[in-house]
Amino acid sequence: MTETALAPGGRAATETNNGSQSQASEAETRFAEAALEAHKRRGLQLAVRARWIAMPVIGVFIIFLNPAWEMVYYHGILALLCLNGWFISRAGKVGRSKLELFLIFLDLLIMTFGMVVPNPFGSHDMPVAMQYRFDNFQYFFVILAAGTMAYSWRTVIAIGTWGATMWLGGLALAWWFSSPFPGLSEAADNAFAFDAQLAEFFDPNDFGVQLRVQEAVVFVLVAVTLGFSVRRFNGLLRSNASLERERANLSRYFSPNVVDQLSQNDEPLKQVRSENVAVLFIDIVGFTRLSAEQDPHDVIDLLREFHGRMEREVFRHHGTLDKYLGDGLMATFGTPVAGEQDATNALACAQAMQASLAKWNTERARRGLPEIRAGIGIHYGEALLGDIGANRLEYAVLGMAVNIASRLEKLTRPLQTRIAVSEALADQVRAERAGTDLLEGAARQPGQEVRGLDTPMTVLTWG
Repeated sequence: MTETALAPGGRAATETNNGSQSQASEAETRFAEAALEAHKRRGLQLAVRARWIAMPVIGVFIIFLNPAWEMVYYHGILALLCLNGWFISRAGKVGRSKLELFLIFLDLLIMTFGMVVPNPFGSHDMPVAMQYRFDNFQYFFVILAAGTMAYSWRTVIAIGTWGATMWLGGLALAWWFSSPFPGLSEAADNAFAFDAQLAEFFDPNDFGVQLRVQEAVVFVLVAVTLGFSVRRFNGLLRSNASLERERANLSRYFSPNVVDQLSQNDEPLKQVRSENVAVLFIDIVGFTRLSAEQDPHDVIDLLREFHGRMEREVFRHHGTLDKYLGDGLMATFGTPVAGEQDATNALACAQAMQASLAKWNTERARRGLPEIRAGIGIHYGEALLGDIGANRLEYAVLGMAVNIASRLEKLTRPLQTRIAVSEALADQVRAERAGTDLLEGAARQPGQEVRGLDTPMTVLTWG
């Protein structure tokens, strides 16, 4: 009977866990895909810039090799490659893109055409086989290198395969349709009659098929090597994206300096410990009445603006956002890592929050909107810090220090004040010696009854 009763719950828990893991996995995938998209977009931009730098350099270089007007033909080929590179940058995206693959294929086709087909403006009549003797194939490596900046590993390997196939395909077509120049092969044979291989090598009509195949094979091997390097890099990018996502999640709760410390510590939150911390509560005064008079969408917008402003002050003063509490929030100072000015930072944060509210109310008054008032309570004392929960962990700050801070915030109503802090916090501010001026203008309110304490306490208040 017990097993029967527990089984549905067990399945439900398992399904819930699997669902949570699936959602987390989907979130990580989306984050990684966004990182890859941004990486590819930057890579395509870099590839285009690299191409626009490389092609003019090659253009100048070929003039150096052959300073003649007929080189304009090759400059036209280079210009086409630059233009096609721009089209590729516009069509590129993460995942499969038929247009992008077609443009890459066209890129290699333009390159092959320019290298294999004789220059129509050329003044020198020579065998077609000589087109393969100028080591032009090395320029394919420029396209391959640029491809590693932006394309997937499969595309990089495809560039290598397509390039080698086109090069050998052009070789086959040239060999089939071209006619050898009469007399040149015989002259080479006569000149190097003592060595048949040497005669074949210097024969202008010979395509050097073995060398051409070697070029293609080496190109494919380099492409495969670079392809797997790109794959490894993309894996590192995904891993880094996952780490950045975790860091972004931490940044929702902790200030940037605390995030830096957490990211450098292997187990910063696992140990449960007692620590003296400053706890701050802030809450909108009269929120129930205020929300009843407004449209629900306007109430949500108001809360978002309020939370956003208060959250910025918490982080700016090196605090930790513990949780949102409807129309308020709880923040701690000295968690998860204690600092040298936690009490001072908490008091400075409270005063900055009120200054931010005053500025916001000025803007609201111009628009005819009601004033937003908030009460803030702060206490400094011992609290218990650590993770709570089973499957979904939450970093918690527990103890009497939290309760006192919450009740001090409630005291701001009967005391008709904006900020109420315990004398323990004021003493700690004085001990830290960094912000004693923050205590100026405070009014002492002795004998305040705080629920949960046996004896009344002295409270310091501002305005």
